[in-house]
Amino acid sequence: MDILEKYVGEELDLFAEASRWKKYVFDMISSDIAGEVLEVGAGIGGTTRRFCKKKHPRWVCLEPDRTLAERLWESIKRGDLPRFCEVQVGTIEAIEPAEAFDTILYIDVLEHIDDDRQELERAGLRLRSGGRLIVLSPACQALFSPFDRAVGHYRRYSRKSLAEVAPKEFETSRLIALDSVGMLASLANRSLLKQEYPTYEQISVWDKWMVPCSRLIDPLLGGLVGKSVLGIWRKP
Repeated sequence: MDILEKYVGEELDLFAEASRWKKYVFDMISSDIAGEVLEVGAGIGGTTRRFCKKKHPRWVCLEPDRTLAERLWESIKRGDLPRFCEVQVGTIEAIEPAEAFDTILYIDVLEHIDDDRQELERAGLRLRSGGRLIVLSPACQALFSPFDRAVGHYRRYSRKSLAEVAPKEFETSRLIALDSVGMLASLANRSLLKQEYPTYEQISVWDKWMVPCSRLIDPLLGGLVGKSVLGIWRKP
């Protein structure tokens, strides 16, 4: 399979409480999340919890790691995630092309998949006409660090390299970099700290202080600089 059936990273719980960052991303894409939603690589539900803000006709959490999928099921049972959410174990190939969606999300997932181009082609086949494909991934290959290797990243993206793997017939709605200030933290880790994992304290400082600054500065930089890249495409 293109994505590991057993997730190798340990950062999901670490980043789960990065509420300001999740809200920033949600505010950037909320108007494009509509109808029936397929969330690829749902993990432990951190994105689902922050992004599933209204009653959707359907929201499918697709997760190849059965242990993580079980945590998703438990979260739905407890009411931590909306009860209309569904959990399916597997990769994009587990979704029949006839089972089409209006929105497909890859939030910090595509970098974990070896053949990213083929992955998005498969996703495109499962998207209705007029639907949205939304991808958020780490940016700037020069920042590739021991942390990236530890959590199973194949690559980081530029706006150009992310655009190159999107289905060719899709129309680009948005393609920008986010978190220009957070990029400084990534540079420090890459050059000085060389940590496999950031600490909870470091995540807290980034989320509490750097993300709000990025929200102010990113528009001034025209979305050209940041440690993450966001792409939104529309299927004709």
